[in-house]
Amino acid sequence: QAQLVESGGGSVQTGDSLTLSCAAPARTVLWYTMGWFRQAPGKEREFVAAISRIGSSTYNEEAVKGRFAISRDTAKSIVYLRMNSLTPEDTAVYLCAAAQPGSPSRDRTSYANWGQGTQVTVSS
Repeated sequence: QAQLVESGGGSVQTGDSLTLSCAAPARTVLWYTMGWFRQAPGKEREFVAAISRIGSSTYNEEAVKGRFAISRDTAKSIVYLRMNSLTPEDTAVYLCAAAQPGSPSRDRTSYANWGQGTQVTVSS
């Protein structure tokens, strides 16, 4: 029942950077796998990155291509997604989600709790 709130999205130009934040209830990031997904209009929800309760990270290389980094602040219970070298293909609603540890982090069906999403728009 973690309530997740994303922020940090906006409209930027190609090559710009953004850092998205996902605020979660206290200690959530120590009890759940935290993931970032994105969904563009007319497309399926796509896995971007995840960080486990012990701090190990997983990325979707097709989506990230070495440009993104997931991190967390355990004291504040916030998960971040640092996005560099953005392109129009990164335009999507970005969603934060929480899953039980041990479930497949790349699979959206592993995540029971989702935030409302934050819009990222990248112009050429």
